[in-house]
Amino acid sequence: MSRIGSQPVPVPPGVEVTVNGSRVQASGPLGHLEQAFDPRLRIAVDDERKVVRVERDDEERQTKALHGLTRNLIGNMLVGVSQGFTKTLQVVGVGYGGKLDGQALVLQIGYSHPVRVAVPEGITVAPPETGSMLIIGVGSVPCVTLRISGTDKQKVGHFAASIRRLKPPEPYKAKGIRYEGEEIRRKAGKAFAAQE
Repeated sequence: MSRIGSQPVPVPPGVEVTVNGSRVQASGPLGHLEQAFDPRLRIAVDDERKVVRVERDDEERQTKALHGLTRNLIGNMLVGVSQGFTKTLQVVGVGYGGKLDGQALVLQIGYSHPVRVAVPEGITVAPPETGSMLIIGVGSVPCVTLRISGTDKQKVGHFAASIRRLKPPEPYKAKGIRYEGEEIRRKAGKAFAAQE
């Protein structure tokens, strides 16, 4: 048995789960999610114990892999409709910033023009928080915080990664877009290396 797949998924309070064949629907206080899974797996809701169980019929390698994956995806759906998921990005650099313009995020990230990114449906971006300072090395640099949230973990992560890809942090001054708490491996510049 799969150690992950055999664990039942607890259903949080206020969340309703329905299974129609291999299609799972979850409704909760934050919204509604629906996803189809591989028909080789059986998904059952135990209303008495308030859990969702995933079972498999055979011991094939791919079915075993899908067993644990399906259990985790269902767990993410239930957490998404009850609590939601959030990713926090930091835009670090002098003159860097961002603002919301309707359903678009407008970023100033060191290019000659502002970069406009459309916010996908189901994703919420909080208005960028400015004014905080991030200590990098011996000095501090202005930092703008972006909070991306939504019910679908995959969508939230993908949108955050696509924003980070616009200006990844560079290793010399650590300017760019990074995840909150991300460690940036720094390099010594030529001038610093020449002094040693």
